[in-house]
Amino acid sequence: MEILTIGAKFGVYIVMALVLVFALGVVTLRNLFHSALCLAAVLVGTATVYLALRADFVAAIQILVYVGAVMTLIIFAIMLTEHLGEKTIRQTNRQSPAAILGLLGFIFMIGLVILRTPWPVTKRALATGTSQAVLDYTAAYANDRVAFGEPISHKQAVAFMIAILTESTRLIW
Repeated sequence: MEILTIGAKFGVYIVMALVLVFALGVVTLRNLFHSALCLAAVLVGTATVYLALRADFVAAIQILVYVGAVMTLIIFAIMLTEHLGEKTIRQTNRQSPAAILGLLGFIFMIGLVILRTPWPVTKRALATGTSQAVLDYTAAYANDRVAFGEPISHKQAVAFMIAILTESTRLIW
């Protein structure tokens, strides 16, 4: 089961990397038709990521509206405007340094937002942390507390209760 989960995560990362490659193709390819095909690949990849995140409705809308309708219109517009699909248009951009600076600023701001956001703690994580703290305290107390000349952790009933607590802590996670 865990291998399947790892494989699914790896597959999603591969799809995300491909989406980034095709997105770079959208903005760097000289041929407008090829750029539009890369945009279609980006939109399909985004829908795939939505499916992996179990957002089936959003993925279906992504495919139907963006890939199905919008990309069809874009490709027809390219094909019907004086054979523009066959021509290569020279694209020059003198704003690359400003764009890179803006991108770095954006990445910095996103990083700050991620690091400073008080992310909600799930009940499962909270229960695991609380249970682990109780287990640590109980084990330390059982080793320190002496009854009849030996720590109470050596008594079978106490050791059994600590074992149950250990197992339930493991099962929560």
